[in-house]
Amino acid sequence: MIDGKIIIVGKKSFIGSHIYKFVKFKKKIILSYEEFLKLSPNKLSKYDFLCNCSVKPKYKFEKYKKKNDLDILIYEKIKKLNIKFIFLSSRKIYQPKYDIKENGKLNPIDIYASNKLTTENLLKKKLKQKLIILRISNIIGLKFKKKYRNVNRTFFDNYLDSLKDNKQVFYDNFFKDFISIEQFLKIFELILKKNLSGTFNVSLGSKVFISEILNWLNYRNKNKLKFISRKKNPKTDKTSFTLNNSKISKLIDYQPKKIELKKFCLQISKLINKPK
Repeated sequence: MIDGKIIIVGKKSFIGSHIYKFVKFKKKIILSYEEFLKLSPNKLSKYDFLCNCSVKPKYKFEKYKKKNDLDILIYEKIKKLNIKFIFLSSRKIYQPKYDIKENGKLNPIDIYASNKLTTENLLKKKLKQKLIILRISNIIGLKFKKKYRNVNRTFFDNYLDSLKDNKQVFYDNFFKDFISIEQFLKIFELILKKNLSGTFNVSLGSKVFISEILNWLNYRNKNKLKFISRKKNPKTDKTSFTLNNSKISKLIDYQPKKIELKKFCLQISKLINKPK
């Protein structure tokens, strides 16, 4: 195992900020993309890993263009250096279904996912064994910075917004694959310490129904009738999914558990439902 040195690009990103604060390495820095561009090759060569957590809004909403792909632009700056690149991909590149493996059918569900898959393929050709691709499920976690560049809205972002609204929220009780930010960071750190390469699903690997996670997050919410489940029709369920995480779990000897996610959500419930 190694205790490497890591550069994190994306100082205003949710994941980047958490990696910088909680993942333990010999040396780490977090920079904006603009600050990263100012680093000299000599400075960059002192690091073992680089993880880009920043993204241009146009990358999410427009058809692929190299000028909008920060990961490829970052690669161009480090391609001659011995730095391993960590690419944060998305579970949305898969066709939704239960127990998706890394070699499962790829069918991006939106422009953002299509662009992520394009970037994956480009980086694979260029970096080969100097590449780690993480296909990440839904992350649950509180933000500790007031100003994040919130390009990607998550289930948890939408949940927090709905708490501010006085209206009831109706939902379909399908299942998803969630993972806490704590579980994600543990997996992330173990991958780097073991100096792995390849493509990995980063997920809980278990079904979590929307009703379950809402019950956990609403544990301290006095308004128990805020979220109402619609009658579920299995034939209309085209969004439920879980990612099979056995590949990475065997390599790092850690299998995230559903009870860990539940405890994490219950802790969050105390924080977001404090009496005013």
